[in-house]
Amino acid sequence: MVYAQLTSEERHQIAVLRGQGLSRAAIAKVLGRHRSTIGREVKRNATPYDGAYRPGTAQEMANGRRRRSRRNRRYWPVHYAPVAALLELRWSPEQIVGWRRRQGRPVMSHQTIYEWIRRDRQARGTLWTWLRGAGKRRRKRYGHRDNRGRLAGKRPIEARPDIVARRGRLGDWEADGVRGRGKAGILTAVERKSGLVRIGPVPRATVEHTNERLLALLAHEPHRVRTLTTDNGTEFHGYRALERGLGAKVYFASPHHPWERGTNENTNGLIRQYLV
Repeated sequence: MVYAQLTSEERHQIAVLRGQGLSRAAIAKVLGRHRSTIGREVKRNATPYDGAYRPGTAQEMANGRRRRSRRNRRYWPVHYAPVAALLELRWSPEQIVGWRRRQGRPVMSHQTIYEWIRRDRQARGTLWTWLRGAGKRRRKRYGHRDNRGRLAGKRPIEARPDIVARRGRLGDWEADGVRGRGKAGILTAVERKSGLVRIGPVPRATVEHTNERLLALLAHEPHRVRTLTTDNGTEFHGYRALERGLGAKVYFASPHHPWERGTNENTNGLIRQYLV
């Protein structure tokens, strides 16, 4: 005999027959069900606050459990195995989803992957240690005065045109440096709308080297450079020369607010995996 879940009509019959005082065995006989099915139904779907069995409430509870069950069983360990292999290579969930979709391979959303990692960590698993940010130790800067950005005449990020925040045009860039283990490093520039990345080496993080490299990276872009948003590092204190060379306006993010340059920060996180 193939098991079939109780229908809404059967739940109404159960409520009526219970109201008439019939036992579970008698109700099961009327419905052609096993008595354990009736017992399990009443126990699982009775109203929590008073224990009464109401067919409408019982149906809603059964439907909700069925939806949750389908959602949780949508992906099995075999589906997560290729995801785990790429996580171990320090790929982010977003990278994994994007790459597998470009390859035409099935994959869940990056939110589902993050939720899977969260559940694994709650179960004392180690998937979370493969995330790029897992080893970062963040230090709160109580009472810390930031002297890097003390530069007369600089434009704060709040003064940028709204169209820049909306990514409504080409030509708005973010720039930052990525330090290596020594004094040398690289300079990165990311166009906000297209995501185009330009990367170049700098022997030292000085104003002269920074300006020289940024001008070389951006001076020949097919779309005019309109704005450039940087952090408050002293290497960007020669911004007036950048403005003259690029014909653009330079804006500075707030100190210790990396999310204001999120496109560039995320790009640098990817670059550090491979170049630093």
